[in-house]
Amino acid sequence: MRVKITLACTECKQRNYNMTKDKKTHPDRMETKKYCRFCQRHTMHKETK
Repeated sequence: MRVKITLACTECKQRNYNMTKDKKTHPDRMETKKYCRFCQRHTMHKETK
């Protein structure tokens, strides 16, 4: 089952991305490097509630 998640920048705390993920293959919180338009560079983004 796929669930909707929101990714937030770890530096400026802005919620930038909405995605879906498969709970079976990724049971823990997702963390990926993506572009933040507020910081204007690539930063780590973590899954939020």
